[in-house]
Amino acid sequence: MSTILEKIAAIESEMARTQKNKATSAHLGLLKAKLAKLRRELISPKGGGGGTGEAGFEVAKTGDARVGFVGFPSVGKSTLLSNLAGVYSEVAAYEFTTLTTVPGCIKYKGAKIQLLDLPGIIEGAKDGKGRGRQVIAVARTCNLIFMVLDCLKPLGHKKLLEHELEGFGIRLNKKPPNIYYKRKDKGGINLNCMVPQSELDTDLVKTILSEYKIHNADITLRYDATSDDLIDVIEGNRIYIPCIYLLNKIDQISIEELDVIYKIPHCVPISAHHHWNFDDLLELMWEYLRLVRIYTKPKGQLPDYNSPVVLHNEHTSIEDFCNKLHRSIAKEFKYALVWGSSVKHQPQKVGIEHVLNDEDVVQIVKKV
Repeated sequence: MSTILEKIAAIESEMARTQKNKATSAHLGLLKAKLAKLRRELISPKGGGGGTGEAGFEVAKTGDARVGFVGFPSVGKSTLLSNLAGVYSEVAAYEFTTLTTVPGCIKYKGAKIQLLDLPGIIEGAKDGKGRGRQVIAVARTCNLIFMVLDCLKPLGHKKLLEHELEGFGIRLNKKPPNIYYKRKDKGGINLNCMVPQSELDTDLVKTILSEYKIHNADITLRYDATSDDLIDVIEGNRIYIPCIYLLNKIDQISIEELDVIYKIPHCVPISAHHHWNFDDLLELMWEYLRLVRIYTKPKGQLPDYNSPVVLHNEHTSIEDFCNKLHRSIAKEFKYALVWGSSVKHQPQKVGIEHVLNDEDVVQIVKKV
């Protein structure tokens, strides 16, 4: 492990020494590709069989969505979980009070949302320090990350934490790069650029691909991409998660400072201890999770508004709805009656392809 870490340190120091200009862009691209390969080896080492997993880290996934609390030790993650979900997570005035993942669950707008209080991350966590790799591995499985920061020293911590998560293949508040990439058996590298590129050209793309021992591929760049974007697409193990920055302990700063803090994007100032601004936080959490609630209506009865079926924003067709209820329903499906904003008439008869909107009411009719 230390040899990989030494190689990573050597490449990072070389990148820091190298000036950025047109002449060195190919060399920097090659270094970035090497760095990405080493990082992947660090995350999942080659061969050697599976070691015994450390007990009490991964938690069974329950509810409709999963939110992980990430932050340095002693920023108030456990206090926040205790006050939001009513679950006891040990709180004390020293660092590293929480040593394993502590789960909690809240019900918000009819959806059950699992909250995970993860142990504190320290600098160098992506390289395996302080059980950081297990913590970040659990963070990869979340639908949303709450980055808890101390508002007395927020932005330095924010950069460090983002750097740790990025080193582990997590991209916060970003969309996957709009790059088409397909490996071939023969035909060389075929690069198509739909817009003029400021950084990537055919030579740099070939240099990066040759580092991965890829000599035949089709690549289409649909926007002005960077070499990092291309490496992310080739690696293919990047995960894109929305993130909300929680600036905790706002009871210790002045109103003027609070006004400045409110201008930071994706950010909510809170006080976990005094329960301040929780409603704002939950509202933003709902917006970022992009969940869709669908109410069921049995024949001849009123809709059940208390327990909606919760779907994710990308998968909201009638078929997804059927599969969420039970996987046998889609096979016996005849048509559905839908009330709500996704249809023109109330009710409207729709097929299995129909896409539902938030708070639609659905009645399914099966084949006899």
